[in-house]
Amino acid sequence: MELAFQYIGLGIHSVFFDADGQFWLMPVLMVLTGIISGIFFGAIPGLSGPFALALALPVLTSVFGYSNEALLPVLGCLVGLMKGATVGGAVPAILFNTPGTPDAFLTTADGYPMAQKGQARKAIQTSHFASVMGDSFSDIVLFVAAPVFAVAVERVLDLPEKSALIILSLCFMAAVVGNAPLKGLLGGLLGMLLSLVGTTLSGNGVRLTLGLDGLGSGVPLTSAVLGVLVLSEVLISVEDMSRARKARESLPQTPEMGPPLKWAERLRMMPAILRSASIGTVIGALPGIGTTTAATLSYDTAKRLSKKPDEFGKGTPEGVVATEAANSAVSGANLIPVMSLGIPGNFAAVFLILAVETIGDFSFGPSVFKFTEIKEIDGYGMIMNKDLVMAFGLFTLMVMGNIFNWTFGGFVMRFLVHMARIPKDIVMPLILLVSLTAAYVQDGGYRGLGTALVFAVIGYLIRRLQVSTLPFVIGFLLAPALEQLIRGAFTASGGDALFLLKSPIAVIMLGLSGFLIVRMVLQGRQKAVSQS
Repeated sequence: MELAFQYIGLGIHSVFFDADGQFWLMPVLMVLTGIISGIFFGAIPGLSGPFALALALPVLTSVFGYSNEALLPVLGCLVGLMKGATVGGAVPAILFNTPGTPDAFLTTADGYPMAQKGQARKAIQTSHFASVMGDSFSDIVLFVAAPVFAVAVERVLDLPEKSALIILSLCFMAAVVGNAPLKGLLGGLLGMLLSLVGTTLSGNGVRLTLGLDGLGSGVPLTSAVLGVLVLSEVLISVEDMSRARKARESLPQTPEMGPPLKWAERLRMMPAILRSASIGTVIGALPGIGTTTAATLSYDTAKRLSKKPDEFGKGTPEGVVATEAANSAVSGANLIPVMSLGIPGNFAAVFLILAVETIGDFSFGPSVFKFTEIKEIDGYGMIMNKDLVMAFGLFTLMVMGNIFNWTFGGFVMRFLVHMARIPKDIVMPLILLVSLTAAYVQDGGYRGLGTALVFAVIGYLIRRLQVSTLPFVIGFLLAPALEQLIRGAFTASGGDALFLLKSPIAVIMLGLSGFLIVRMVLQGRQKAVSQS
């Protein structure tokens, strides 16, 4: 226990002091910057947390560089963006029945009717209180569960089991994301295939480069993700706007704000908030399920348990509490598989992994939470698990993010009414300019620019086929790790081609993966028969 407290102290120290022991506030200031920017991004319909994260990462690396000291400020800003966007998305959902982010879609069910009844201020304050409470609850679970889970995994799973676990995670994610699981699986496999372009792990040659010298070092990660997530959405938005060039409707009128939320009302919400946050935390700990499922399950549960179920959908604060507490709790819980296994569960986790892989020598996974004894060697400094120090530094930044969300978040949300009314005609060209500039600067000029444009077309086609881009992005991100694990396990087994089948745990995981694939195929056939 004493060793754990030592690492926690070192993690907190790393946030407020640099490598030379000088006091600095840059990581904390970047968390605040991320919170405020995320709230603004979330409040603009059509944008979202992944948008903000995708744009911010190349800008942050250009500003702070690629040293170990740059990692905490960059992660602080990304964590702030993740938290702020979830909070800000509720504002246009409540005021104009237009969710700023997909997370806030169900918030419109009761938030907008509350605004129409002259209770807009109360609805916004309810969403803010429930959202930050749910986020704080899931973060506490993360701080406790991630180290325990990681230590257990490290003791039980070896290379074959970890390989089978990644395969199971990808199959599970494809099965639960979107309305077309089999298409999602194919999208994940396509992402894995494209990530293998470039130099082989053995370094003896290149593969899948089509003879293009620029692909010899692989596909630039940042530009590829920018293309799939951001530029493809810009293409979709431009196409939708061109189809909707009919008589332009007038901007919606801001409803009457009404009275504020009282503290007695906040206290009465606490049982509902804790129930919804618990649902969101459990759902969020499972990779790929996402906020929509958590919000839907929480909303249905709240309605069934309510003494006045008929009021749901007509403007009851209970509905706002149920959706906002649940979808905000997903964000912290989604980092449990990231911190403990290195497996992302949502887009925010993808960008945190991209950041740690791009900057410094920190990496997520079970080895992060090895409590190595701290020793001071004369002339050689301290011997410790630096990854664990960084992990507790990240936890400290998340706590700071919650504090800023409690204080500055509520203050900023009062001024978001005009942001929510900015038309896409203005927003999308700016997003396009920033994205292309980031791809050009981040990944080697025209090589990064060309990669972003190619992946924009890929992302556009995936979206138009009504397939979630999440399996594609996560497959693209995890394929190198999976290949490395399989190569290592194959070598350790002495070249046994059946090495995955020698471990009972790996066999069980592969069996579950096979079951999910068969289930996806059967679901696809049933859907095709029902539509014919």
